[in-house]
Amino acid sequence: MKKVVKFGGSSLASAEQFQKVGDIIRAEEDRRYVIPSAPGKRDAADSKVTDLLYTLWDTASQGQEYTEIIQHIRARYDAIIQGLGLDLDFTEEFQTIEEKIREGVGVDYVASRGEYLNGRIMSAYLGFPFVDAADVIAFDADGEFDDRRTDKLLAERLENLHTAVIPGFYGARPDGTVQTFSRGGSDITGSLVAKASHADLYENWTDVSGFLMADPRIVKDPVPISTITYREMRELSYMGATVLHEDAIFPLRKEGIPINVRNTNDPENPGTMVVESTCSKPRYTITGIGGKKGFASITIEKAMMNAEVGFGRRVLEVFEDVGMTFEHTPSGIDTFSVFVNQHELEPHEQQVIAGLHRSVRPDMIELESDLALIAVVGRGMRRTRGTAGRIFSALAHAHVNVKMIDQGSSELNIIIGVENRDFEAAIKAIYEIFVIAQI
Repeated sequence: MKKVVKFGGSSLASAEQFQKVGDIIRAEEDRRYVIPSAPGKRDAADSKVTDLLYTLWDTASQGQEYTEIIQHIRARYDAIIQGLGLDLDFTEEFQTIEEKIREGVGVDYVASRGEYLNGRIMSAYLGFPFVDAADVIAFDADGEFDDRRTDKLLAERLENLHTAVIPGFYGARPDGTVQTFSRGGSDITGSLVAKASHADLYENWTDVSGFLMADPRIVKDPVPISTITYREMRELSYMGATVLHEDAIFPLRKEGIPINVRNTNDPENPGTMVVESTCSKPRYTITGIGGKKGFASITIEKAMMNAEVGFGRRVLEVFEDVGMTFEHTPSGIDTFSVFVNQHELEPHEQQVIAGLHRSVRPDMIELESDLALIAVVGRGMRRTRGTAGRIFSALAHAHVNVKMIDQGSSELNIIIGVENRDFEAAIKAIYEIFVIAQI
């Protein structure tokens, strides 16, 4: 069996955490390819190294003194090296970083050094070969990820390497310029390595024991999810469940490689398995609840709208023209609503309104802000009658006004729109009726 293992920042924040990771990797010979993140927080008052690196670049780019910041970053790595008893010196590495900063290097290079340096430590600690992600994770000249070239480079490099450490989060353009993924992108690197190496399992180790049915900051002691499908995972990740980067799912799904989300601090816990499909029946009707605040709706009202060919297309073109994406488009006979990110809408608000008037000549346009979207996700909903009715009943009992409801044809999820102020109450109410009431 071949496993690819990725460890998050909290798992590698200190020498003590590194030792836990080392024990996990050495416990199974199948754990062959290791993807480390940059050191995370050691405690609530601490800073993530990646955040410090962004601050370093910001400070330097403004022509301000940054010696204290770089010394602080260096101290984080020196503490890990010394705590592990390694014969490793990063003096030249930090000299190179400073030289690059003076030459005006881009922010991506500086930010990527967190994973790069942690990868060097991990390589020395495990005795595994080090593979620089800049050599095997490819972006094109415009900074767009090149999946085909990446797959080829990784497969060729790993073919003759029984073990390896490949830092997460970054790669390079054809000219060698370092390019990063979005924050949390080490998950993506791990999934790419798993795909290219034809791994049997991708283990993603973090500081939680897999996925929970709801946000523990909202629901007290939510039930853990033992098994979840890629599609369910995608829905929950998009709607705020941040255990795994949503873009990490696609490379694994193409190959049918399962994901096991585990807890570095509780390695005996089996965590959550993410699979393509399963005969395993969920314990509850729903698999999980996710959600986000900060949306706005634009409702266009026009008599006989349903008889106009191309009406919806013309509405959405207005948003496309200002570079905006949309979340949902619930509609009625004479109404058409578009839910968008409020932060994205605000700079273009009047431009959108004017564009809609020119494009579709509405009778009325109404804007509503401070909305939240909640996703109730579960493969078990397909076989269960009255799911939507139970949701409405729970929300009504909690005195939550529903602004929108949208269910896809797959019957895998139901999206509910509520006011921001009702967000937490709505999630609690839904969890209580589907989970607590069944215990």
